[in-house]
Amino acid sequence: MSITVNILCHGQGGSAQAFAERIIASGTAAAIRAEDGNEAYEYYQPLDDPNAILLIDRWRDQESLDAHHASPMMAKIAELRDRYDLHMEVRRYADLD
Repeated sequence: MSITVNILCHGQGGSAQAFAERIIASGTAAAIRAEDGNEAYEYYQPLDDPNAILLIDRWRDQESLDAHHASPMMAKIAELRDRYDLHMEVRRYADLD
């Protein structure tokens, strides 16, 4: 069973784009992709909203997602979200095989 979490981050003045660029440039995105159980971690820019970034984050199972959420990396991500003053809409989907 895979779990996909879509996180739509909203900011002002390009802050959502700057946040995603920082996550990628710092190596955080690569580190998350290397975590056991991660199947996808990708940012996308919605065509109709230049002040938003969509993260598609997919995990093998709940246990691997829980381990990711318990990692020190999550504190860094939360700090950056606050710094860039982002507001999130989160949707979660489970593939039941």
